[in-house]
Amino acid sequence: MVDVRETGVGQVVRDRVLGWLRVLRADLCTLRVDPLPPSVWLRWLPHGLVCMVALGVTIGVAAQLEDNGGVGVSLALAIGLAQGAAVVFALWRPVPAWWFSTAVMVVGAVEVRRHLLAGGAHGFTWPWSSGGLIGHMVVLLLLALRVPTRVAAEALAVTLLLTYLVEGVLGAADFQPTGILAVTLFTVVVVLGTALRGRREASRALVEQTTLTAEERARRTLLEERSRIARELHDVVAHHMSVISIQAQVAPHLVENPSAELRENLDGIRQNALEALTELRRVLGVLRAEHPDTAQESADPVTGTAPHAPQPTLDRLDALVENTRAAGLSVQVDVRGVRRPLPSGVELSAYRIVQEALSNALRHAPGATASVSLVHYLHGVEVRIVNSRPTRAVAASPGAGHGLLGMRERAAMLGGTLRAGPRPDGGYEVAAYLPTAPPGAPEQAIDSEDGSA
Repeated sequence: MVDVRETGVGQVVRDRVLGWLRVLRADLCTLRVDPLPPSVWLRWLPHGLVCMVALGVTIGVAAQLEDNGGVGVSLALAIGLAQGAAVVFALWRPVPAWWFSTAVMVVGAVEVRRHLLAGGAHGFTWPWSSGGLIGHMVVLLLLALRVPTRVAAEALAVTLLLTYLVEGVLGAADFQPTGILAVTLFTVVVVLGTALRGRREASRALVEQTTLTAEERARRTLLEERSRIARELHDVVAHHMSVISIQAQVAPHLVENPSAELRENLDGIRQNALEALTELRRVLGVLRAEHPDTAQESADPVTGTAPHAPQPTLDRLDALVENTRAAGLSVQVDVRGVRRPLPSGVELSAYRIVQEALSNALRHAPGATASVSLVHYLHGVEVRIVNSRPTRAVAASPGAGHGLLGMRERAAMLGGTLRAGPRPDGGYEVAAYLPTAPPGAPEQAIDSEDGSA
C-alpha cells in the first residue's frame, strides 16, 4: 500500500526541483544582449582594457597549452582564441559568453588530461590553466556587473560544480590542482561585481528619487501658491458679489413706486449673486488647508498676519516695511505718482510681490539693504524691489526659489509682467508691472504733485 504522505512530500519536492530548473533555464539559457555601458569619466577606456586582457589571455593560453600541456599548435591556438573571444564577447552578451568560456575550459581540460595520463604534460596546472583562469575571472566579473545577483550566483555555482566534476570526479595524474584557487578567485570576483552593480543601481535610484522629489516639490509649491491665489481671489470676488446682492435688495426702496418688471429684474440679480456666492464658497471649501481647524501662525517675519486675516492692500505697505525693518533688514520706500483706487486683485498681488521679495532678501541676503519703489500709472502700477549684495555668509535655506513661481503666477493672472534676477553689483532685483486696464490701453505716468498726466 502506497503511503499518501510520502507521495505528497515527493510531489512537493519534484515541484520545487522543477521550479528551480525552470528558473535556472530562464536565467542562464538566454542570448539576451546586455552591453557594458561606457564609463562616465573614462568613456571607452574599460572596453579597451578588456580587449587588451583578451589579447593577453589568448597568447597566454595558447603558449601554455603548447609548451607545457602537450597540446598541438593548431588546437592550442584555437583554444586560446576561443578563451580570448569569450572575454570580448562578455562585453555585449555576458551570459552566452560565460557559457562559451566554460565550454572552452572543459574542452581544454579534457585535452590536457589526455596528455597528463600519457605523461606528456608533467606538473601542468589543471583543470584551469593560468590564462584560462584569468579569462574566466574577467567573464564572471563582467557577468556579475550586469545581471541580477541570482543569475550571477547561479553561474558561479555551475562553474564550481563543473570544476569539481572535472578535477574531483574525472581526475587526472601528475598535475598541479587549481580547483581550490579557482573556487576562491571566482567567488571573490562575483562578490565584487555584485557589490559594484548594487552600488551603481543604488546611486542611479538615488539620482532618480532626488529628481522626482525636486519636481514633486516644485509642483506642490506651485499648486499651493495657486490655491492661495484662488482663495484670495475668492475673498475679493465674494466681497463684490455681496455688495451687488445688497444693492439689488435695497434698490427698490430707493425708487418711488417701482414697477413690477424692475422688482423682478432686481430680484433676479440678487438671486444670481447669492447663487454665485454659494458656488464660490463651495470652491473655497475644496481649496482650504488640510487642517482648517488648527490655528497656524506665519513663521515669516515679514508677513505678520494670520492665514485667514482680511486680505492686505498697498495701504498696509508701511506696516509691512516696519515688520521687515524690525526683522533686521534696512528698507527704503519710494512711492511716485498719484495713489488711486486699484482693483482688489492688483492691490493684493502688488502687496504679495513686495512681501515675498522682502522675505527672500531677509533669507538670502543677510546684512544687505533693500529698496521698494512703487510707480502709479494711469492704467497700472509698477513694483520694483532691489536688495544689495549680502555682507555676511548666506545660511543654508530650505527654499528652492519657488516663491518666484508664485510672483510670476500673480503677474500673469493679471496680464502683467515680472522679471527677477541678479544684478551686476551682486544684489538682486524683482520688477513687476500690473495693469489695471485691458492690454493695449495708453499708459501715462501721473505727476506726484498735481496728478496731471
